[in-house]
Amino acid sequence: MPDTEPAVSQVNRDKLIADVKVVLADAEDLLRATASMTGDKAAELRERAGESIKRAKVRLQDAQDAAAERTRAMANATDDYVHEHPWQAVGVAAGVGFLLGLLVGRR
Repeated sequence: MPDTEPAVSQVNRDKLIADVKVVLADAEDLLRATASMTGDKAAELRERAGESIKRAKVRLQDAQDAAAERTRAMANATDDYVHEHPWQAVGVAAGVGFLLGLLVGRR
């Protein structure tokens, strides 16, 4: 995996958070406006809120797809490593199991 991935992931997360904040702000505006207004202004606010929700959903789906792709890549890399170094993988798994057994046994 490239070294820039954590930075890209952080940028995506920050953009997603910003989009969700915009959606919430638009929803609050919509609620306030529809309480006292009808007509074109209320319709405009509803449309703006709807567009913000759509953008946020797209960003969420993109983030979910990226996370799933990274997970698949890590699983494939792990599978390749285990196939290339089976005894080392068994040794590491046994060591981790032993340590977890010690930790659980202490409680």
